[in-house]
Amino acid sequence: MASKALWIMIIVAASAAPAFAIDHIVGDDSGWKLGVNYTAWAEGKQFYLGDRLVFKYGQGAHNVHRVNGTAFQQCMVPSAPGPLTSGNDVIPLATPGRKWYICGVGNHCASGMKLVITVASTEAPASAPAPTPGTSAGNHLPPLKSSVWMVAALVVLKMIPA
Repeated sequence: MASKALWIMIIVAASAAPAFAIDHIVGDDSGWKLGVNYTAWAEGKQFYLGDRLVFKYGQGAHNVHRVNGTAFQQCMVPSAPGPLTSGNDVIPLATPGRKWYICGVGNHCASGMKLVITVASTEAPASAPAPTPGTSAGNHLPPLKSSVWMVAALVVLKMIPA
């Protein structure tokens, strides 16, 4: 039979794993569209392994291409792989380093629809601040949900013999 310590580790691991990843809604409330300064949007934000970029836009109006630095600077649309086109494209940040994204529709990239970010080589620290209101929505565990996990752990521990 499993010990109490093992159950505590299982509960903590299950509840903490997704707790610090953030979904960064590109452009916040504006989304992915013309007329948004994506350099200013990304400034001051920290991107970590496990976070996700979410590009929201009207399907058919825009798309998202992941490109290299040269293609980003020159707004060169790659032939492969094809663009993301769902209008709610989610890109997991699975590797560290610079990441470049452009819209390949018409002259949208040349008009400023491009984003460059740097993903840290570590996961978000346990004390990562929650996003401020009106910015990217995070999926950090709110205090109430954290409390529910703690109460559930205590209930489970009382039910498991030592």
